[in-house]
Amino acid sequence: MSQLLIRGGRPLNGVAAISGAKNAALPEMCAALLTREPVHLTNVPRLHDVRTMRGLLDNMGVVTETHGARGGMSFAAPDGLCTEAPYDLVRAMRASVLVLGPLLARFGEATVSLPGGCAIGSRPVDQHIKGLQAMGARIVVEHGYVIARLPEGRTRLMGARITTDMITVTGTENLLMAATLAEGETVLENAAQEPEVVDLAEMLIKMGARIEGHGSGRIRIQGVQQLRGCSHQVVADRIEAGTFACAVAACGGQVLLQHARADHLEAVLDKLADAGVRVQAQGDGLLVHSPGGAHLAAQSFRTTEYPGFPTDMQAQFMALNAVARGTATVAETIFENRFMHVDELARLGARIAVDGRVATVTGGAQLSGAAVMATDLRASASLVIAALVARGETLIDRIHHLDRGYDAMETKLRGLGADIERITQ
Repeated sequence: MSQLLIRGGRPLNGVAAISGAKNAALPEMCAALLTREPVHLTNVPRLHDVRTMRGLLDNMGVVTETHGARGGMSFAAPDGLCTEAPYDLVRAMRASVLVLGPLLARFGEATVSLPGGCAIGSRPVDQHIKGLQAMGARIVVEHGYVIARLPEGRTRLMGARITTDMITVTGTENLLMAATLAEGETVLENAAQEPEVVDLAEMLIKMGARIEGHGSGRIRIQGVQQLRGCSHQVVADRIEAGTFACAVAACGGQVLLQHARADHLEAVLDKLADAGVRVQAQGDGLLVHSPGGAHLAAQSFRTTEYPGFPTDMQAQFMALNAVARGTATVAETIFENRFMHVDELARLGARIAVDGRVATVTGGAQLSGAAVMATDLRASASLVIAALVARGETLIDRIHHLDRGYDAMETKLRGLGADIERITQ
C-alpha cells in the first residue's frame, strides 16, 4: 500500500516531459492481435494499466518484450492464440474489452469477460456488441462473458454502416480494429474524434489498413485480407499535460511541458487563458506561466466529447477553481458519478456544493493539509494539485488509482520543486 506525502506552498518551475498516452497505448497494444508479424511501440508509458494489458496479452500467447530507454515494447501474436480473456485478468481494467474486436476479426471467435475499472459511472459495452453484430458476428452474453463467433461458413466479418447510440471511444476503437480485416466497406457514424483514436488509426494505416475520416464523426474503412507489422510512437498524453498545466496554474511558476500539443488541448487551454494563465508553444512543447491560483479567475465549464472540455480534466480544473477568485459552475455530462473527489477536496478546505450533475465552486479557499483518500484516477490528480497548494502536510491514500494513469508523477513534480514523496507501507 502506497501513499503520497505532500508539503504544499511551493511554486513549480522547470521542465517536465509528458509521457505517452495510456488511452492510445492500450488499444495499440491490442492492435498487435490483428497480425502475426511483430509490432513495435515506443513511448509506452510505465503504468499499472499497461502492465495489466501486457499480462492479458501474455496469457493469450502473445510474445511481449520490453526494450530501449524510451518506453519500447514489442508484440508478436502467432496463429493459434488463446482467444479468451478471463475475468481474473479483465476485471481490473475496462480497456481489456479492446481485445474483442481484434480477436474476432482475425481468429473468428472471442470470449471476453465483462470489464471492470474505476467506479465513476456506467460504461456499457452494448455499443461494441451492437456494432459487431451489424458486421455479422453472433454474440451472446452469459455468465459474465461476451461470447462472439462468426457464423458457420464465414471466415471474415462483413463491412457495415454502424451508427452508435452514443459517442464511445473504446467502442469506436474496437469497431475500427475489427473493420480493418472485414470484407468490404465499414462506415462508423457518430465516431469518437479523440486524438487517441486518430493515433490508433494512423498506426493501423502503417499496418496496411485503409482508413479515411479518422478525427471526424464518420470513419470509412475498406477491409483488407491481412495486416503487417509496424513500428509506431505512442502520442503524448494530453490529459497528463493538462493535469500538469493545472498544477502550475494553481501553484504558480513557469514550466515547459515537453511533447505537449496545444491542438490536443484547446478546450482546456482556452479556459486556462481565460483564468489568467499564459500558455505558449515553445519548441516541442508548451510553456505554462502562472502567477498562482489566488491571482486567477475561476472558470465555469461543461464536460463533453472531444473536442469539448474533457471529463478526464474536470476534477483537476475543479481543484484549480477552488483556489481561484470568484465562483464557477462545473457541469459533468459524461459520467453520472464523477464528483466523488468533492468530499475529499472539502477536507482540504475547498468550498463546493453539488446538485445532481452540477457543482458550484466558491473560489478563494485557503486550503490546508489533511489526510485524504483517492477514489479514482483523475480524482487522485485533483487531490495532488490541491495538496501542492495547501498549507502544511497532506497524506493521500489509495494512490494505486494514480498509478493507473500517471507515469512517475511524484518524480516529475519533485523535479519541478514540489515537496512530495511516496511512502510505502
